[in-house]
Amino acid sequence: MNENKTDQTLDTAILGGGCFWCLEAVFDLVDGVDEVVPGYCGGHVDEPSYRQVCTAGTGHAEVVKVVFDPARVSYRELLEIFFTIHDPTTVDRQGNDVGPQYRSVIFVTSDEQLRIALDLIEEMGEQRVFPKAIVTRVERAPTFWPAEAEHHDYYVNNSDQAYCQYVVAPKIAKFRSRFGVRRMPGSKG
Repeated sequence: MNENKTDQTLDTAILGGGCFWCLEAVFDLVDGVDEVVPGYCGGHVDEPSYRQVCTAGTGHAEVVKVVFDPARVSYRELLEIFFTIHDPTTVDRQGNDVGPQYRSVIFVTSDEQLRIALDLIEEMGEQRVFPKAIVTRVERAPTFWPAEAEHHDYYVNNSDQAYCQYVVAPKIAKFRSRFGVRRMPGSKG
C-alpha cells in the first residue's frame, strides 16, 4: 500500500465476477488502486477455505477487495472496468467456471456505492450494452474473508500456467484494449 496515503483518503470496492485470479490481475493494473486482495464474501461459513468455496456449499462468491484512491480513480470507473472484464448476464457462471461462487455481484460499502452501482446497471440496461439482461446482484457488504496466501498475486506468480494463459491473459488484454495502460510506473502490472 502506498505509505504516503492515510486510510481516510482511500475507499474500498468488493466485486465478484468469476475467478478472483482474473479480477485481481486486472485491478492490479489500474492507476489509483493501492491494493487488491482476493477473498470470499456473501456466504454463511466463517473463514472459508478455497476448497470449501469451490464445493459451492458455503454460499460465498470469489471476490476481490479493491482499495483505491477516489481522487485518482472513481468507484464508477472501477465498476465500468468490472463490467468489461466479466459476463454480467449469466447466473452463477463465467465461461467454464460454474457455481454460485462465480456469480456476478457487487458488495457495496455505502449508500453512495449502492446508488452508483444501481444507476450504472440501469444505464447499461437502457443502452443495451449487453445482448441479454444484466443479472449482477448488488448487496450490502457482509464480512470479507481474505483468501489463502497462494491465491494472492496468482497471475503474477503463475502466468505460465494454462489457466492464466487461456483465461486470465485474455481478460487483461481486453482491459488494456478498452482502457489502455492505466497503472503508474513501478507497479506489479
